[in-house]
Amino acid sequence: MQWYDWLIVLIPTALVFYMGWTAKSYVKGVADFLSMGRVCGRYVMCVADVANALSIIGLVAYIEAQYKAGFALTFWQNIMLPLSILLSLTGYVYFRFRETKAMSIGQFLEMRYSRSLRIFAAALRSISEIFANMIMPAVGARFFIYMLDLPQTFNFCGLQVPTFMVLLLIILAMALALICLGGSLAITITDAIQGMVCYPLVTLFIVYVLWNYPWSSEVVPTMSDRVAGQSFINPYDLASLRDFNLFSLVVAIFVLFIHRGSWIVTSGAKSAHEHKMAGVLGAWRGTFNILLYVVITIAVIVTLNHKNHAEVARTIRLEVSSKVADEIIADKNVRDAVIANIKKIPPHNHTIGVDKPLSHEENLDTPYLQTVHKTLQENNVADANAKYQEFNTLYHQLTLPMVMRNILPGGMMGLFCLLMLLAMLSTDDTRIFSAALTVAQDVVLPLCPRQLSPKEHIMMVRIVALSIGVVFFCGSYFMAQLDYINLFVTIVASMWMGGCGPVIIFGLYSRFGTTQGAWTSLLTGLFLAGLGIFLQRNWADLVYPAMQSWGIVDSVGAVLAAISRPFNPYIVWEMNPVKCPINAYEFYFINMLITLALYCVVSKLTCKEPFNLDRMLHRGKYSLDGEIKTTLSWAPKNILAKLVGITPEYTRGDKFIAWGFFFYSFVYNFVIAFVLVVIWNAFMPWPIEWWGHYFLVVTVVIPGIMTVISMVWFMIGGIIDLRKLFRDLAARKANDLDNGQVEGNMSLADKAELESLDKE
Repeated sequence: MQWYDWLIVLIPTALVFYMGWTAKSYVKGVADFLSMGRVCGRYVMCVADVANALSIIGLVAYIEAQYKAGFALTFWQNIMLPLSILLSLTGYVYFRFRETKAMSIGQFLEMRYSRSLRIFAAALRSISEIFANMIMPAVGARFFIYMLDLPQTFNFCGLQVPTFMVLLLIILAMALALICLGGSLAITITDAIQGMVCYPLVTLFIVYVLWNYPWSSEVVPTMSDRVAGQSFINPYDLASLRDFNLFSLVVAIFVLFIHRGSWIVTSGAKSAHEHKMAGVLGAWRGTFNILLYVVITIAVIVTLNHKNHAEVARTIRLEVSSKVADEIIADKNVRDAVIANIKKIPPHNHTIGVDKPLSHEENLDTPYLQTVHKTLQENNVADANAKYQEFNTLYHQLTLPMVMRNILPGGMMGLFCLLMLLAMLSTDDTRIFSAALTVAQDVVLPLCPRQLSPKEHIMMVRIVALSIGVVFFCGSYFMAQLDYINLFVTIVASMWMGGCGPVIIFGLYSRFGTTQGAWTSLLTGLFLAGLGIFLQRNWADLVYPAMQSWGIVDSVGAVLAAISRPFNPYIVWEMNPVKCPINAYEFYFINMLITLALYCVVSKLTCKEPFNLDRMLHRGKYSLDGEIKTTLSWAPKNILAKLVGITPEYTRGDKFIAWGFFFYSFVYNFVIAFVLVVIWNAFMPWPIEWWGHYFLVVTVVIPGIMTVISMVWFMIGGIIDLRKLFRDLAARKANDLDNGQVEGNMSLADKAELESLDKE
């Protein structure tokens, strides 16, 4: 990093914190701090989500998955497009949640079920969310240590201070500062500023990577160099992939429907319609985020596997291996032996088309990983399998920053660090605030013996946020992650996600759902998730050794193999001493099916009278704000418009956006780029070269054009909406009762008016 690289990083970061300080003066009440005063326009929310959707942990997790599975699976993900489009255009879940005017999921749960369920569900969600997200600062800190080639420790006043610990403190202090300044208002405003900065940065990196990695001579040959059944580029050759395969796609489709609203934090939109339109625009924005992830993944895969970059690849692998060994192997003799043996490995001489194709089991990383595992075993390390699993996890996570450090020139290095810093900051503050809001609003507030003043209420949220920051620090510093990020987050988040889906979906869309059904779903999901976490976390050092001592490894392995055999090759439960045979996606899917069935059965058995949905959603006579609550009829002339989600609230511009999104996502992406391709391949399978051209056009060129269009469109809209936001905040009058409290299944802010309407 040169001096100008540091200026590139520091000046925009200072601007972000200045805007956070400015937002502080607009906080007049609890609703401003927690829900942005409910005056946000669609473009502010959409552009803010650009930064929030980009994250270091998201990028690292994406590369982990694609480095193992390639891009072929993304072709089949187009199956999800019709459902995803329908949910976005109709505002599924989000529209109704905004109609409740709840500040949090917990407030909605009390309005729909009971206060005790609100407290329990909020506590469960908070624990799950904190455990799933507390590795984020650790991933970010390690990313910058490896990216900037920082030492593991440094001397301060005669003490050896871990660099990792200091970076964790800095990362968390930055996120907590924005939260304490203005809560959701400061987060949204600063995320919008970061999103506007990120747009041109991402565009620049896309151009840089594609210019330096020729598609036909390097990218396609590298992606094609895989054994049968594990193709990186042919979607009809995926049968032997594990973890990130077609079954994970089945889970994703199920999650798309059942868990669409499970992580709602709060709604700051001006209206339900504005929130819905922000979701539609967000679908356009998603193309932009994925394109960045794709091109960076291409750079990593080609650099590490193509012969043209063999020397750089060896340097990267040596540096990553040495740094990870320094970090996790405490015994100096063992650590030195590991590093010495790794240095004996020569640069790879793998020639694509001549040598044996690579596979998940045998690839250019295998010699390094096998050397580490063998050295640990030869030195009689007590927990050799568990230590190797930790090494393997960090090795794959930290390859990205090492690759970027070795391929980026001066100036570009500073821009990339800025992009990653903004992405990390926007994600960390949002996730910490989400957990803090849930704990403060749905655990602490319902237990308060008296109503808090707005000042006391905001201070309480700040204290909770600081406390969660401490938990994030401890979790990041002391906990070892032993699995891929996506799998780790999936299994931990399933403590909440396993059972909350039916509770939220049927709470918004059914009149038969009961408190008893909700309790059954949440408790069952928690138990099954806890079992999965225990097995995943303790397999190598506790569960497998215990089965060995009991002499049941073979019998248990035979049972697991027999159960999974009907689902081979996509579900294969084979006994393994290092990793649990049942992966996180499989645990999660089993959990969701069981809790969904139990919620419906128990609710049907315990439902005594239908729930008053109209009152909760402020519909009909309960409409307090004069919003139009009409919908289109299902007359033949309105059927297509109904499916696209168009309602009487839509302006001409809204209709243009909705129809544009529909034609791009459904007609082009689904019908032309997927259905017609499937039909073509059913009669005449494409050669691998054709798939290379297909992914260039569909994954890079067309999304690149859309990125340029959306960059100009959203930046202009974001600036206009940001000015309106400040104007509306200045004119807004705070309501002290609008603080998230509920009485008699009604928001305290609306209780008096709703009760008077009930009497009419």
